[in-house]
Amino acid sequence: MAVNRVPVLKRCRSLGMDPIYLGIDKKSNRELKRANRKMSEYGLQLREKQKAKFIYGVLEKPFRNYYARAERMKGQVGENLMILLERRLDNVVFRMGFARTRKEARQMVDHKHILVNGKVVNIPSYLIKAGDTIEIKEAKKASAKYKEITETTAGRLTPEWIETDLEALKGTVKQLPTREMIDVPVDEMLIVELYSK
Repeated sequence: MAVNRVPVLKRCRSLGMDPIYLGIDKKSNRELKRANRKMSEYGLQLREKQKAKFIYGVLEKPFRNYYARAERMKGQVGENLMILLERRLDNVVFRMGFARTRKEARQMVDHKHILVNGKVVNIPSYLIKAGDTIEIKEAKKASAKYKEITETTAGRLTPEWIETDLEALKGTVKQLPTREMIDVPVDEMLIVELYSK
C-alpha cells in the first residue's frame, strides 16, 4: 500500500492551507519561500486537486475513480465529487469526533474498531448512506485511548448532517451532505476543469 510520508505542516504550507482542516491545531512558524511568479491556470487547477487528495487522504487512482463516478451522477460534477469524498467512512468517523485526524480514523477502520449498522467494516473508502449508524466496537469503548480522543475532539463542531453521542461513542448520519455543509477549502470547479481537458 502506498503511504504519503511528506511532513504534514510542510505539505499544508506548500498547498497554502490551514492544518486545522486535517484536525491538526499546530501552526508552522516558517514562511514559504516562493518566487513572485504568477501561477499558471494549470498550476492552480493541479493545486486544488492535490489539496482535495491531501485532505481526504486519497491517492491518484481512487481519486480519478471518484471523479468518474461523480460524472455519472445527476447534478454538478464538482459538488458530487466533494459529497462522495465526504461520505467516506474514515472521513465520517473523523467528523463525528471519534478520531483526531482522518489518518487516525483510517487506522481505526483498518483495525476493525468501527461498526456500521452493527457490522464490522474495515474499508476506509466505504461510502456511508443516510440513516447509517456508526459506532466504536463495544470491546474498545472503555479503552483510555477513546476517552483521550473524545476529550480532545469535544469542542469540535459536528456538521449538521451528522448526529453524534460522544459519551456512547455512537453516531447517526441524518442525511447526505450538500456542498454548503462541507467546510473544506477546495474549489472543486478547478478540479473539474483539470479533468475535462
